[in-house]
Amino acid sequence: MTEPTAIELLARLVAFDTTSRNSNLGIVAFIEDYLSAHGVASERVTTPDGQKASLFATIGPADVAGVALSGHTDVVPVDGQRWDTDPFDLARRDGRLYGRGTTDMKGFLACVLAAVPDFARRRLEVPIHLAFSYDEEIGCVGVRPMLGELGARLPRPRLAIIGEPTGMTVVDAHKGPARWQIDITGRSAHSSMAPLGVNAITYAGRILGLLDGLERELMDRPPDQRFDPPYPTLQVTELSGGTASNIVPVSARIGFEVRALPGLEVQAIERRVVDFAEARCLPEMRRVAPEAAISVRLVNHVLPFAADAASEVVPLVLRLLGQNRTFAVSYATEAGLFQDAGVPSVVCGPGHISEAHTANEWIAASELEKCSAFLARLADWAEGR
Repeated sequence: MTEPTAIELLARLVAFDTTSRNSNLGIVAFIEDYLSAHGVASERVTTPDGQKASLFATIGPADVAGVALSGHTDVVPVDGQRWDTDPFDLARRDGRLYGRGTTDMKGFLACVLAAVPDFARRRLEVPIHLAFSYDEEIGCVGVRPMLGELGARLPRPRLAIIGEPTGMTVVDAHKGPARWQIDITGRSAHSSMAPLGVNAITYAGRILGLLDGLERELMDRPPDQRFDPPYPTLQVTELSGGTASNIVPVSARIGFEVRALPGLEVQAIERRVVDFAEARCLPEMRRVAPEAAISVRLVNHVLPFAADAASEVVPLVLRLLGQNRTFAVSYATEAGLFQDAGVPSVVCGPGHISEAHTANEWIAASELEKCSAFLARLADWAEGR
């Protein structure tokens, strides 16, 4: 049987529109069939509605903890972007491969799948696990149920390599986003009788002032120059409220995000907001409207990542790549979640984050070649050579 190249497999993967709002079962079925053709069994971890699934497979001995090669199958939307080619039909030009997800991160998946026949032929002493997730792009949602099965239905890997785009350099730290939603409920009234109501937007403005102050506090923290920017960031990302110009607004909503450095206690930020609402807003609101309320809800939290200094994973990947330097990035990956699940991790994959999520997203064919060479060296190590 002719073994497809990484580029040929990338073309097949890109053809699946796995935008996070869609099901990913088509690409999962394709990968399952491909693995089965090479004698590799796989197992799904499916959503309750059966519309999406993560996929886990092991190549090599089943009773030994191995190396997980982790990637997500979903991609971001192309809505509103102007593409020169069909984003779901791989285009090749001047050594570049264009298509949605080529960099983030179907290029890595394609390299891993292209390496499967070689993995399967070897006498691996350390198994290689494949851990492919869904809905990473909307908050690392899909990997969590799969991680919950490690040590139970699925084997717990010895270490994990998260193949997000790093230009095949070693990333041992990244920021982690925490996102909150604040819902403010006042009391409506005719705007000519404003004192009878409680203006939710007014109190939203007070909370916005607090968030502005918190942002400045984070900027004033001791900088970590490995990151760009070298401090945690806070951004108000959503703001809504009111229904008509002659009605005192009964409700308002604020969304905000913190990109936390490793070690930042995001719960302390939430407590500051809750304490402010309870001390500076609600007593005044409830003097007019006892039913007034402010809720502060953490809607998503991706852990910041700092590689386990005692683990073999960073020295191993550096050695296999022939490198001696690690990097930190401001974007988030599933690495912190793997590590929190007891699997020491590192981030290393083909492509560059500057090409991800853009119109005409592309990856250099040379990046796939570098990744494939790395996977071959990883197999040598796993075989005990």
